[in-house]
Amino acid sequence: MNGQLSYDSSETNWMKNVIKEDEITRYMENGKDFIDDEEIWKKIERNKAPEPQKVRDILQKSLAVETLEPDETAALLNVEDEGLWEEMFETAGEIKRKVYDNRIVTFAPLYCSNLCVNNCLYCAFRRENSVEKRRRLTLQEVKDEAEVLAGEIGHKRLIAVYGEHPASDANYIADTIRAIYDVKVKTKNGYGQIRRVNVNASPMSISDLEMLRDVGIGTYQVFQETYHHETYQQVHPAGTLKSNYPWRLYALHRALDAGVDDVAIGVLFGLYDWRFEVMGLLFHARELEKRFNGIGPHTISFPRLEPAANTPFTHESKYKVSDRDFKRLVSVIRLSVPYTGMIITARERADIKKDVIPIGCTQTDASTRIGIGAYSDRYSEQEAERQQFILGDTRSLDEIIGELAGMGHITSFCTAGYRCGRTGEHIMKLLRCGQEGRFCKLNAVLTFREWLDDFASEETKKAGEKIIKKELDEIEEQTPSIYQPSIYPKLMEYYKRIEDGERDLYF
Repeated sequence: MNGQLSYDSSETNWMKNVIKEDEITRYMENGKDFIDDEEIWKKIERNKAPEPQKVRDILQKSLAVETLEPDETAALLNVEDEGLWEEMFETAGEIKRKVYDNRIVTFAPLYCSNLCVNNCLYCAFRRENSVEKRRRLTLQEVKDEAEVLAGEIGHKRLIAVYGEHPASDANYIADTIRAIYDVKVKTKNGYGQIRRVNVNASPMSISDLEMLRDVGIGTYQVFQETYHHETYQQVHPAGTLKSNYPWRLYALHRALDAGVDDVAIGVLFGLYDWRFEVMGLLFHARELEKRFNGIGPHTISFPRLEPAANTPFTHESKYKVSDRDFKRLVSVIRLSVPYTGMIITARERADIKKDVIPIGCTQTDASTRIGIGAYSDRYSEQEAERQQFILGDTRSLDEIIGELAGMGHITSFCTAGYRCGRTGEHIMKLLRCGQEGRFCKLNAVLTFREWLDDFASEETKKAGEKIIKKELDEIEEQTPSIYQPSIYPKLMEYYKRIEDGERDLYF
C-alpha cells in the first residue's frame, strides 16, 4: 500500500462504528484468541512420519463421523506414502457418501457490490485498485440478476456477495435479500424462484446479524482468508477494517449468538502454508462446536489464490498450492470435519473439479459470473476489471449437471431442510447419524425432476432421468428397512404431481 488510504467523511464515520470491541473480547480466553500459531506448528512437527496403523485408526474415527483432534489431523497431513494417501482418498469419499449420499448441490454467486474500504493485497476489489470498475446494484438490478438465474438457468439458491462499504451495509444486504426472494419467473413448465439466499459478506455486529436473520438469510459465510497471524497482517494492511484479525475470527460466533443457524468458514489457500491452514479450519470448527452445543460449520470452502486484475500479489505468492496438494487438503478437510458440507468453486478448472468432487465435495457453483451485473448484462467473456478474480470453470449449469450425472451424482436443488427447521443443532445431529441424507435423497429426486422438466437440454435430461430411475429404485428397495412404508407411495404421488406441473413439493 502506497501511503495512507484516503476516505471521505461518510466512510470514516461509518468505519468508526463498525467494530464492537466487546463483541470480540467476550469470546476470548485470557485475552487470547483460539488460534495459537506456535501450537499448530508444534503439532505438525510432533506428528511427522505417522505409523500406517495409527493413520488407519484415525480413518475409522472419521468414518464414525467424529471431528478429529488436532494431533490426528496433523498426523494425516504428514502422511508421505502414496498408497496410504489413496486409502485416505477412498475413505474421504466413503464418508461423503455416508453423510450426503451421492448428492451435489449447485448454486450461483450474485455479486451485488464491489465497493470496498479494504485494501487486501490479493483482491481486485481492494480500494487502491484504480482499474476496477466500481458499481453497486440497485434493487431492481438485483431482481434482474435473480430473474436470469432463477428463470433462465434454473438456480434455486444463491450466495450474494458484497464488498465492505457503507453503501453495502447490513441495511442494503437485507434489502437485496428481500428483493431476491420476491422474484418469481414463469418457466417452460412451472416457475423459477430463489428459495435460499446465502451471504458472503464482511464481519458484522450481533444487531446487524439479527436484522439479516429476520429477513431470511441462509448460511452466513465469512472466510478468515488465512489463520496465520503474521501473514494476515501482511496481506490486510493496517488502518483498514479487515486488518482486525479477531473481529473477523469471531464473526461466526456473533452470527450464532444472533440466531443465524448456519455459518460457513473458509481459507484462501495460497496465502500461507496449506497444512497450517487446514489445521486452522479444524481449530475453528472445534471452537464453534465447543461454544455452541455441537454446532460446527455448515460448510467449509477451500478456494485457491487466482490471478486478478492489477493485483501482482496473486502472481508472487510463494505458497501457491499444487493440484496434488489441493486434492490432499480436500481429503484431509473431509476426514477432519466429516459432517460438514464442502464447497468447490468455479475458481477450479473442470478437470480438477471432476477429480476432487468424489473425495468429499458436496456443493459447487455453476454458470458462474462474478462481475457486478454480469448475468443480466450478458457479456460473454470474462472482464477482469469487473470481477474479483479470474474463473477456472465457466461452464453452464446444464453442462455441469450433465457431467455430474455421468459420474453418478444427482444434482439437488432442495432447500426444504431450511424451511422445515433442519438447521443449526438439529441438522448437525442429523448429519452425524446419517439421517439428513435420507431426507435429502427424497427431495433431491423431486427437485431434480422439476429442474429437468423446466431447464435441461435433451442430452442432460436423458442423463438425469437415468439417475432418477436409479434413485427411485434404491428408495423402493430401502422401504421399509430405512424409510417408513408410507414414504415411497407419497414420493411417487409428489413425483407425478411435479411431472404434471406442480412445483416446490418436499418432505
